[in-house]
Amino acid sequence: MMKFTVILEEGEDGYIIAHVPALKGCHIQRKTRDEALANEKKP
Repeated sequence: MMKFTVILEEGEDGYIIAHVPALKGCHIQRKTRDEALANEKKP
């Protein structure tokens, strides 16, 4: 299994934006930190 760094930031609308710098275009927006991290872990 490969491991990547996930960066979490709070957007202007209060949602959490998660992105993986090593994977171009890999980013999601969710309501909570836990939701964002759960989605980033999916293959």
